[in-house]
Amino acid sequence: MGSVTAPHRGAAPGAGGPAPAYPARVAQGGTTGVRPAFGTSRAAAPVAAVPAEGFAGGAEGFAGGAGDAAADVPIDAARLRLAIGRLTRRLRRHQLAGLTPGQVAVLATVDRSGPLRLSDLAAIEGIAPSTLTRLVAALENRDYVQRYPVAGDARASELAITAGGQEVLERIRQESTAALAGSLAKLRPGELAALAAALPVLEQLADDLAADGRTR
Repeated sequence: MGSVTAPHRGAAPGAGGPAPAYPARVAQGGTTGVRPAFGTSRAAAPVAAVPAEGFAGGAEGFAGGAGDAAADVPIDAARLRLAIGRLTRRLRRHQLAGLTPGQVAVLATVDRSGPLRLSDLAAIEGIAPSTLTRLVAALENRDYVQRYPVAGDARASELAITAGGQEVLERIRQESTAALAGSLAKLRPGELAALAAALPVLEQLADDLAADGRTR
C-alpha cells in the first residue's frame, strides 16, 4: 500500500472520462437525452424564450436590478426552506435502493472534491466524525470509495471514489433528473422562465450556505 497514490482530484480509479453532462433544457417530451418520468400524463409545455427585458442577466434581471428595486422584493425564508426541503425529499424517492441520503451526499462530495481526508470531508458535510465513519464504512463495503495513503504521513489517508461509485452515482443523478424533468414539463412558459432566471440565485445561495458551514 505504501507505493499506491491517490488518483487525481475529481477522477476515479479506472474511470474512462468525465461524467456525462446533464440535460440543459426542457422540451415537449421532457429533457434532451432523458425520457420523461414514468406516470407523466399531461402534455408538456414548450419552453418560452426568456425575455431580455425581464429575465436576462440572471439574478439581477430576475430581481429587477440591484439596489432599491431588489430590496423591495419580499422573500419568505421559512417558505423557501420548506419548498426546497419538500423538493429534495421527493427527488430522493427516485434514488437507488440500498443507499441512504447521507451516503449519497458523502459519495457525491467525494466525487466532486476528492480525494479528501476524512476530517475535511466531515467539515464539508457538517457531520460528526463518528457519523462519517459509519457512512464511509457502508460505501467501502460496496466498493464505491477507496482509501489511499497520504505521501509523507503514514497515519493519514484520503478517500477517493471508485469507478463503481461513479457509475451508481450517475444512475442516481439520471433518475432524479428524469423525475424533475417530468415535473418541469408540466409548468407554463412563464413559470419556466421565472425558474430559469432564479437558478443563478439558488446556486449562489447554496454556495454561501456551504461556505458558512465550513467556517463555523
